[in-house]
Amino acid sequence: MHRRELLAATAATATTGAAAGCLGLGETDAGRLDLTVRNDGDAPVDVNVVVEGDDGTTYEETSDRVDAGVARAFEVTVGETGRHEVVVTGADWEGRLAWDAGVCALYDGTVAVDAGNVAVAGECADPR
Repeated sequence: MHRRELLAATAATATTGAAAGCLGLGETDAGRLDLTVRNDGDAPVDVNVVVEGDDGTTYEETSDRVDAGVARAFEVTVGETGRHEVVVTGADWEGRLAWDAGVCALYDGTVAVDAGNVAVAGECADPR
């Protein structure tokens, strides 16, 4: 083989390998939930956050107190495929969001609480 042909073949193989590694061909990254729990009320609220997959896997289970006028962020890594659900509960309220990690790599969700009212919003921030 001539030197130029060998160099061209080596460069093409290296470029293909680098592109495959950068693009993650053959790999699926884990999904992620970015959740904000916002207390729009006048008193602190105790919240419970549970994130589960449709296969029964619990990815997060935590409790926290959110002061009045404050928002608390939760970042949770979930499975790479399947339906996932987050349930945020307080003493007498509940907010739920669900998404499919197979089509949404990053899901942004917000649960806002104000004197017994609960507002829930979510969107896919990074489709696969």
